[in-house]
Amino acid sequence: MGPITLFDKSFLQSLSADEAVWFDHFSLPVVCPIFYVETLADLAKEPGKRTAEELVVDIARKFPEWAGSPCGFHIEMCTCNLFGAEVVMDGRIPRPGGRTVKRGVVFEQTPEEEAFDRWSKGEFLDVEKVAAGGWRKALSELDLKKVAGELEMLGIEKKKCRTLEEARDFALEIVNGKERAYARFALATLLFHIPPPQHSRLIDRWRGLGEPTFDFAPYAAFVMTIEAFFRIAMASGLIGTDRVSNRTDMAYLFYLPFCTLFVSSDALHRKCAPLFMRPDQEFVWGVDLKPSLKSINAHFLQLPEEQRDKGISAFAHVPPSGNLLAELWDRSLRPGYRKKNSEPRDPIRDAELVKRFKEFREQPTFDGKLDPDDTEMISVSHTVRHKRGSWWQLPKDYKEEAA
Repeated sequence: MGPITLFDKSFLQSLSADEAVWFDHFSLPVVCPIFYVETLADLAKEPGKRTAEELVVDIARKFPEWAGSPCGFHIEMCTCNLFGAEVVMDGRIPRPGGRTVKRGVVFEQTPEEEAFDRWSKGEFLDVEKVAAGGWRKALSELDLKKVAGELEMLGIEKKKCRTLEEARDFALEIVNGKERAYARFALATLLFHIPPPQHSRLIDRWRGLGEPTFDFAPYAAFVMTIEAFFRIAMASGLIGTDRVSNRTDMAYLFYLPFCTLFVSSDALHRKCAPLFMRPDQEFVWGVDLKPSLKSINAHFLQLPEEQRDKGISAFAHVPPSGNLLAELWDRSLRPGYRKKNSEPRDPIRDAELVKRFKEFREQPTFDGKLDPDDTEMISVSHTVRHKRGSWWQLPKDYKEEAA
């Protein structure tokens, strides 16, 4: 399991089936809702050289299934943050759902993960086909004129920026300033779809805190800053207005706090994402990572067939040296992690771990409050295909146990 890695649709689409195996195997991919909605929305596209279903099947077959995790929806997290819930922004993934047990949490597969598993087999529920057009519309349902009006109230039209860095700094100034506080709340209620009956409750909470600057809700402020930056950059001619998908592409940046690496093959991401990343994060150009994954694939294909038949976890413990992905491991993970994980696994210890995991998952739900400092483990369910591309992900002779 490698660095926690946010990725976009453009990158995953660029990979071959084998390259996708290694991206999944050597990363802990973050599946953000924007990726899911974009993919599902493809079902509503007009047929070209391939049908909409064929396009989605191709993406679904590359979808991370080994260690990936879906992320909570930014609008829901921002709303909760404004009303007092903490949103941790240190690279951990805020996975939705979960069943609390004693000393831990058990996560089952999300409906989104189950859908990708179906789609990889070419199975589409009627409700998904019907809803696809609606989800595509949802990407642009925000009342942009009202948003523009609130941003004008905050002074967005009074300054032109010469660089993206200036646009970022101006956006920070607008969101975290002290003047025109109510205009910021009006903007927040628009961006996060907060219903009118909740507006006074939000203002009351802010007043109860002593009327601080907007970073009293750090994640909501982060998302608002990116929204303001996007408008400022477009008004200054730093981001083009002719590409309709730019706003959707910018929405991936809302999920930057929940990763260590962000890999994308999108030029807008390449220009803008580093402006909003922590010092311990890194943007990875997908065009560079793809040949690295191809090289890893070629490296392991040199192994004897009998060794490959044992499944990739039996021999592919770390990415090979002299490779971009290995360099990313060394920069992103704790010192010595790659060397330690290159050591052969102990089958007896692995069997004991599997037994512990099963016992942990079968515990009854715990109604009390879970102490984070007393958390023993988190269990996450995944559906993993036996073979994917050229590779046995599980041993070739693996037989699933009867339920």
